[in-house]
Amino acid sequence: MNGKKGSSIRIDIGLPSSAVPRETARKSGSGEGDEAITIPLRKWMMEVWQFAREDTNRVTFSLKVGLACLLVSLLILLRAPYQVFGANIIWSILTVAIMFEYTVGATFNRGFNRALGSLLAGVFAVVVIQVAMSSGHVAEPYVIGLSIFLVGSITSFMKLWPSLVPYEYGFRVILFTYCLIIVSGYRMGNPIRTAMDRLYSIAIGAIVAVLVNVLIFPIWAGEQLHRELVGHFDSVADSLEECVKKYLSDDGSDHPEFSKTVMDDFQDEPAFRKCRSTLNSSAKLDSLANSAKWEPPHGRFMQMFYPWAEYVKVGAVLRHCAYEVMALHGCLHSEIQAPYNLRYTFRTEILDATNQAAELLRSLAKDLSNMKHSLHTSLLKRVHASTERLQRSIDLHSYLLTLSHDVCDCSTKPPAKLSHVSSLNGTDADGKKAEAETYHETMKKQQRRLHSWPSREVDDFEEDMSGESIPRMRALESTAALSLATFTSLLIEFVARLDHLVEAADELAKLAKFKQEIAC
Repeated sequence: MNGKKGSSIRIDIGLPSSAVPRETARKSGSGEGDEAITIPLRKWMMEVWQFAREDTNRVTFSLKVGLACLLVSLLILLRAPYQVFGANIIWSILTVAIMFEYTVGATFNRGFNRALGSLLAGVFAVVVIQVAMSSGHVAEPYVIGLSIFLVGSITSFMKLWPSLVPYEYGFRVILFTYCLIIVSGYRMGNPIRTAMDRLYSIAIGAIVAVLVNVLIFPIWAGEQLHRELVGHFDSVADSLEECVKKYLSDDGSDHPEFSKTVMDDFQDEPAFRKCRSTLNSSAKLDSLANSAKWEPPHGRFMQMFYPWAEYVKVGAVLRHCAYEVMALHGCLHSEIQAPYNLRYTFRTEILDATNQAAELLRSLAKDLSNMKHSLHTSLLKRVHASTERLQRSIDLHSYLLTLSHDVCDCSTKPPAKLSHVSSLNGTDADGKKAEAETYHETMKKQQRRLHSWPSREVDDFEEDMSGESIPRMRALESTAALSLATFTSLLIEFVARLDHLVEAADELAKLAKFKQEIAC
């Protein structure tokens, strides 16, 4: 703009984001929005598909519930049943929705509580209504109100009683069924007819729920309990082998920070997560065992009064063993780690004891899965023999675990004696000092190479080269070496607990009358 020809001035004007043309924004925004919606929808569908593939019984259960609801809904959709029962037929749909459970045993349990609670509530309601009607028109609402208060208080208190906790749902049924029958009957004018119609509707819904659950692809709680316990045996065996192999193969070259280790879920240890789920299986096993008690003899469990409670006892002993496996994982991820060469010294004995223990666990799981009773005498002998070899090896090479500590005690002598020895023979004192410094330098290099605890102390030793730092470092090395003794003692304790597990499994096999078989 200075008037010269051929010259031009370029002016860039930055438009705000709101000044973008609407058509352009609409085109770009619509594509991104559709893509943003499609990706979460596709991800959600994949998660649903994966969830259904993990257990196909989930899909079966859902379809069965839908079928049962359809069948009882026909009583309302069709004119003839509705004319007989009237609006009270809706109770059959509520009964199916509330009573239908995942397993057959749980459905029977819920149905028993529902039937008994509805029957008692109906009887109480009829009796109280007769008393209220005979007391007069003025006193009738007061009698009904007082009865509702008493029934609500008594049922709420009784369901908290420890021995009556399994029947908690039955007390709930008594309370709301009684209140609905007596209040609606008071307003409708014919309480006895109302109570009977509702009891009939509840019975229809219960019958439909039981028939659909039992006759169409039944899901038995006993079978699930059996498979669940077998899976826990395998999980503990896999986790034990995974932990020991990783402990012996870890050379200390890749140690994460402790904070990251705590927050991490150990994605490279799938068996560890399964073992952790075994420790949290107490409530699930109890629930399945309680449901299985209500099931009739079926499939492989044709014995009357099948000992389902023994499954819970075996699961409790197995969790007792799993605690030791979790403790071994704690040693694996602890800050204090023994040097790799020290762990390698006992590698053969530790692996032998671990493999024998895992083989025993898998043998117990196989016998339980096949419902066979085998004598595991030879397996137990091999496990005990391998553990004794590990114990003897620890005893014979115990100096490796306490050598640093002994050297520390010998080197920490009073200064007066050290000066007296140096005055008598200065050459020996200089040699000892040079030997100590050489040992110190060697241990510093080993700390850097192995990255084992105490790695943070290396810098302190580099700054302080005095004679007092050497005993301190040796004491810390002795503590790190003793962590190997902790790991081996936990492994030996795990093997000791296997004896109780074998006894519990044998007791289950005897009570359940498993097929007798002699195992090698």
